[in-house]
Amino acid sequence: MAKRCDICEKETRTGNHVSHSNRKTKREWKPNIQKVRAVVNGSVKRVNICTRCIRSGKVSRAI
Repeated sequence: MAKRCDICEKETRTGNHVSHSNRKTKREWKPNIQKVRAVVNGSVKRVNICTRCIRSGKVSRAI
């Protein structure tokens, strides 16, 4: 599955995991991407959308 939202372009972010002893190792934050059926330009398509876009109503779901 794609790691990017088709609506808001949210994608994987990287940074450091910092331990108590201040050692740093790489880590990733991934968005919660769902594959849903949505109405895009009048037709129904399967798109990858983050849950924040679904909850805020930026996309109209197809039933």
